[in-house]
Amino acid sequence: MSEKFADKALDETDLSLLRLVQADGALSATALAEALSLSVTPCWRRLKRLQQEGYVRDYQANLDRRRLGLDVLAFVQVRFGVHGGELPNAFEAAMCQHPQVLSCHKITGDADYLLQVVARTLDDYSVFVETVLRQTPGVVSIHSSLALREIKAGSRLPL
Repeated sequence: MSEKFADKALDETDLSLLRLVQADGALSATALAEALSLSVTPCWRRLKRLQQEGYVRDYQANLDRRRLGLDVLAFVQVRFGVHGGELPNAFEAAMCQHPQVLSCHKITGDADYLLQVVARTLDDYSVFVETVLRQTPGVVSIHSSLALREIKAGSRLPL
C-alpha cells in the first residue's frame, strides 16, 4: 500500500498513525502509542517525522457551519476573459484573503476556477458576489450553484 506515495517512505505503522490523527487530531501521544501498540517515544518521533516531511500540514477542529449561522453554501464557477498575465494571479491572491471562500481551485472545463463559499444568508452571499467577484478585473462570468442539502462533507483522505 505504501507504494502509492511518491517517496515510498511510509510503512503500515505510519499510515495507521496518519489515519488516527486524521480522525482525531487531539489524540495525545500516549493515546496514539496505545492504539498502535508502540511505546510513547517512538510514536512521538514518527509523528514529528511525518509533520516535518509535510504529511501532516496542520490541525483543526471541524466545525458545524450551520450551528455557526453559515446557512448558505455556494459552489461558484468563475471564468476569465484573458488567461495569462497578472489578473488570474491577483484573483488567486484575493480569494486567499476572503475567509468566506473555503476553497479555490483552478480547474479544467468551461470555467477557470471553482470556489466553495459560505455565507450567513442569500443577501450576504449576494453582497460577496457584487462587491468581490463582480469587481475583480478580468472576470467575465460567474455561475453559482447553491447547495440544497449537504450529503457528505469532509476532508479526510483515504489511506
